[in-house]
Amino acid sequence: MQADLGKNYFELFGLPVAFDLDSADLAARYRELQRRFHPDRFASAPAPDRRLSVQLTAQINAGFQTLKEPVARARYLLSLRGIDTDQETDTKMNPAFLMQQMELREALEEAEQGSDRETQLESLRQAVGKQLEQKSATLRTHFAENSVAALDKARNLVREMLFLQKLVDEIQELD
Repeated sequence: MQADLGKNYFELFGLPVAFDLDSADLAARYRELQRRFHPDRFASAPAPDRRLSVQLTAQINAGFQTLKEPVARARYLLSLRGIDTDQETDTKMNPAFLMQQMELREALEEAEQGSDRETQLESLRQAVGKQLEQKSATLRTHFAENSVAALDKARNLVREMLFLQKLVDEIQELD
């Protein structure tokens, strides 16, 4: 079995290195790679081939999880360009965005305890989803521009999108 574990996820899936991806195409490529390299296909192969199959399958799974989610894909694209989002250590963020996050968190608490919980949660999920879509559209232009300034703006947008995605995930857990 010939395989290169050093490929980035875009190369692994045979895709252009870009923010915009066709999710159906990505899923089809994922299924094809899984079919070709699944460990069950190598059950009677020599130990090195079985080990490589397991490693490739893990890489394929990680790549699919990363590329299918816009925020994770954007972080990965930035990392390929040598830009770290420093989400654990960089606490500087736009004060207006942070204020908005506080308001969204308050709205979430109100929705959780409201008499029309389902409707309020859905309304909040849609509002936050719309913000994510708007930030994704802006992110596309920054990635397309590909200048140092644009990538710095992309980095800041990704950091904001991480907050919004976490909120969407929390809303979905409450549903």
